[in-house]
Formats: sequence, structure tokens, C-alpha cells
Amino acid sequence: MSGGPNAERTSGLVSEYLADCPAREVLTILSDKWVLLVLGVLRKTGPIRYNELRRTLDGITQKVLTTTLRTLERDGLVHRAVYPTVPPRVEYSLTELGVSIGDIGRALGEWSQRHHGEVAEARARFDERVAGAAEPG
Repeated sequence: MSGGPNAERTSGLVSEYLADCPAREVLTILSDKWVLLVLGVLRKTGPIRYNELRRTLDGITQKVLTTTLRTLERDGLVHRAVYPTVPPRVEYSLTELGVSIGDIGRALGEWSQRHHGEVAEARARFDERVAGAAEPG
């Protein structure tokens, strides 16, 4: 029996390297630039209206926020509540599934706060090294 790419699948294990791995699917969702930020705001505020959410997320465009919210709603992480008022009132909140993913966002945020300086220093060293190698001499 060969140890080909499907060997782990046939042994009952799921490999994160396979295209249909659940972890890859979740990482695809979470790797979007705005997803964790939107989830973080919803975690902190509770139900929030669209314009308030947009004002909270500095730099997000209307189109990107709308697309992000629709994706999160489709994935079951965000609930969209429409209230029959004039004008219509819409609020967004986390579902139980959305709340359950909060630890990942918090951990990433904490790591970022602790290490952002180190990442910036590493980038500067790299850029300096690459620029020095590119200089004719």
C-alpha cells in the first residue's frame, strides 16, 4: 500500500493538507482581513446596527463590510435581525457559533499586541538586508 496523498484519509485521519480539510475551510474564513475585526466588535458590543459597526471599523468600505457580514451570516457566525419599523432597523450579532470562535480572535489579538514590535523589527532588518544586496557595488 502506498503512502500517497490520500493515505491519511483512508486511515480515518483528516490531513490539514487536503483540500477538504475542515481546518482549511475555517482558516479560509478567518484569514480575510476584516473577519476577525468584525467578530471582535460584535463580541464587545453585542447587537449593533450597520452604520455603527462601520463607524467602529476605521477604514472599512461599505461594500467590504456588507460582503463580510453576508459571508459571516452564511457561515452561521453572525445573525442579522430585521425589525419591522419605519425606516427598517437591522442589527447584527454573534450566533452561538460566532461566540465560540472568540477565543481564537482574542488569542490572535493578544499575540499581536505582544509581538508587533518584533515583527516590525524583523521586517526592517529584512528590508535593509534586501536593499543592501540590491545595491550595485
